[in-house]
Amino acid sequence: MLYFLTEAVQDPNAVPADGGMGGMILMLVIMVAIFYFMLIRPENKRKKEAEQLRSSVKVGDKITTIGGIVGTVVDVKSDKFVIETGADQVRIEFCKWALSTNDTAAAAAAEAKKKAEEAKAKAKATKKAAKTEKK
Repeated sequence: MLYFLTEAVQDPNAVPADGGMGGMILMLVIMVAIFYFMLIRPENKRKKEAEQLRSSVKVGDKITTIGGIVGTVVDVKSDKFVIETGADQVRIEFCKWALSTNDTAAAAAAEAKKKAEEAKAKAKATKKAAKTEKK
């Protein structure tokens, strides 16, 4: 043990092998980049999507609130919306931040995705048929 301590003290002008201050700054920059791409950027993306969802609410949409109340939008104001729940037509007013999901928009997005996949498959089949005819 004493041998290692005396070896370390022998050359006072020696440069440390760990890279010094430059290595530490590089590690700090890498850590900040990792935090940005793993935490900050995805959170900002989620906030942007939620804001877009809340601003796109329109009359007739079937929605779910963060409290689990399901209903149909009957009125939209600047920062609030009114939904009608159930067969007894109870109307409740909510702030837009209470919106959890827009089932009408989700169904429309799923339908659009399905149509796009069908069009892609049809184009692929047409291309394959044209290739087969050339042979």
